[in-house]
Amino acid sequence: MEKRVVIFLVLSLAVILGYDFLLKQFGLLPPSSPVQETSGPDSAGRTGGEGSPTDAVTEPASTGGGTTPPSDGKPVAGAPDPTAPLTDRTVSVETDLMRVGLAARGGVISSWELKQYRTAPPEQKPVQLVYQGGKFRGPLSIAASNAAVEKTLREGLYAIDADFTTLDASRPVGHVILRFEDAASGLRLQKRLTFHQGSYVVDVAVTMEGISDPYEVVLGTNFGIVEWGEGFIGLIGSASLVDGKVEKETPDHELERKGAVQWVALQDKYFLSVLMPQGGTAALVKKEGDKLVTSSVRLPPSGSGTASLLQLYAGPKEYDTLRSLNVGLEDTIDFGWFIFGSWSVVKAVAKPIFYVLRFINDYTHNYGVTIILLTMGIKMLFVPLQYKSYKSMKQMQVIQPKVLALQEKHKDDRDRLNKELIKLYRDHKVNPVGGCLPMVLQMPVFVALFNILYMTIDLRQAPFVGWITDLSVQDPFYVLPVIMGATMVIQQKITPTTMDPTQAKIMLILPVFMTFLFINFPAGLVLYWLTNNVLTISQQIITDRVLFANKPLVVEPAK
Repeated sequence: MEKRVVIFLVLSLAVILGYDFLLKQFGLLPPSSPVQETSGPDSAGRTGGEGSPTDAVTEPASTGGGTTPPSDGKPVAGAPDPTAPLTDRTVSVETDLMRVGLAARGGVISSWELKQYRTAPPEQKPVQLVYQGGKFRGPLSIAASNAAVEKTLREGLYAIDADFTTLDASRPVGHVILRFEDAASGLRLQKRLTFHQGSYVVDVAVTMEGISDPYEVVLGTNFGIVEWGEGFIGLIGSASLVDGKVEKETPDHELERKGAVQWVALQDKYFLSVLMPQGGTAALVKKEGDKLVTSSVRLPPSGSGTASLLQLYAGPKEYDTLRSLNVGLEDTIDFGWFIFGSWSVVKAVAKPIFYVLRFINDYTHNYGVTIILLTMGIKMLFVPLQYKSYKSMKQMQVIQPKVLALQEKHKDDRDRLNKELIKLYRDHKVNPVGGCLPMVLQMPVFVALFNILYMTIDLRQAPFVGWITDLSVQDPFYVLPVIMGATMVIQQKITPTTMDPTQAKIMLILPVFMTFLFINFPAGLVLYWLTNNVLTISQQIITDRVLFANKPLVVEPAK
C-alpha cells in the first residue's frame, strides 16, 4: 500500500511542479520573454531619455481656469483655437506614482511608467505598461463599426490641453483634455482625463458627436502586460467582469460578452490595466498575435454634449489597492489555483496566510526572514498531525515483517490476505492510512502558501541576504536548491519506510529530480521548501530520541 502511495505522491509532484519545466525543455513552450521591448523608429520617436516623453507640455493652463474641464463633461469653453495648426507631439504629465505620455496622433496614451517599480537589473528603468513593440491600438483609442470613421479617429491629430505638469500635495488633482474635430464628416471627440495624486486611477469622460452607432473604448494592445511569462499559476492576458461573472480567458479569436460590464482588464503576473465603465453594454477581447491581445468596452451612442464616464486603472496588482476599488479586481490575484481551475478552499486558506505574511514583514522588513518565520509558525500548528503521521509510519515499520509473512503465506488468495491484514492492523492498533491522512489535511495550506509566494507582487525584487537580491527569481548560484536537495536526502534516510532496500534506493532519485526542478523556481519558494524540510528533520529527530525513546509503538495482541 505504501509503495502505491509514494508513487502517487511522486507523480502528483511531477505534474504540479514539473509541467511548465518539462514543456520548456522539450521545446513545446517558449521561454518567458518581456513584451515591453522598445524597438524601431516608432517607439524611439515616442519616448526619449529614461522614462520621459520627448516633448514637455507646451499648452499650460491659462490663468483663471479657462482650460480646466467642467464637472459635467461638456466641451471646454475657452479651449485653444481649433483652427490653429496641430502638431504630432507628446505631452507629459506625472504624479507621485506614475509618469504618463499622451500622444496627439490618435489621442492615445503613448507611455505609462510606474515610478515606484523598476525593471530587473542591470537596466532598472521604471516599469513601462504601454506596449512599445509596434503600431498597434493605443490605450483609450476609439473603435467604431464604420471603418472610415475609426481610421479618421485613429490617425487624426488631437489638440491636447493640460492644466498641470506635476501633481503634488499642493495640487492633488489635474486635468488633461484631448480634442478632435473633423469638419468634413462632422465628427467631434473629446477625452477628458482627471489625474489624482497618490492614485493609479484616472477618471475618463468621453464625449462623442457625429456617429449614431455604439462605439468602443479600447484598453490598448498589451497595455498592462509587462512580461508574458508562461507560468503554470495565474493567467496572462485578458479578464473581465460582466453580469457579475469573472472570466479569465484569452481566446484565439475575437470574443464578445454582452451584458452589464463592470470592468475589462489585461494582466500579467504582477501588473494590470483596467477599464471600469458606467453603462458599458459589452466587453470585447481580441487576440492580435502570438503574445498580443487587446480588450475594449462597448458604449452606447451618447447625446450631444453628453459624456460617457469610465475609470482607468493601470498599475501593480497590489491586493489592498485593488480591493479598495470595490469591484472585485483583487480576484485577478489567483490565490486559489490548484492544478486545474481555482479551489475555493485553497483561496479561503490563502488570504489569512497572506495577511499574516505581511504582518510579520512589518516587523522584519525582510521577506526572506518573514518566509522562515511564517513556515515555522505553520509547522508548529501542524505538529500534532505530523506526530500522528510519523507515529503511524513507525508502527507500520515495526509490523512490516508480519505483513510480509502474510503476503507470502496468502499470495494466491487475495480475499484471505485482505482479511488477515485487517485483523493484524486491528490487533496491533495500527492505522495503515494514518501516515497519509495528515498530509491530505495539510495540502490546502501548503498549496496556498505556494501560491502566495509565487503570485504576490510583495516578493518582487525583495532581497533576502547576500547573493539573493530578488526572492521572486531563481537563485543565481543555485545554492538554495542544492541545499534543499541535500535536506530531502536526509529526510528520506530518517523517515520510516516499509519499502525494501532496492525500492528505497530507487526513491533517492526523487531528491535529484526535485533539485533540478527547483533550480528554475523563485528563490522565495525554494527558501520555503528548504525551511520546511529542515523543520521536518528536526521534528523527526526529536520525536525519535525523546518521544519514542524506550516506548513500545505497537500493542502486542494477547496470546
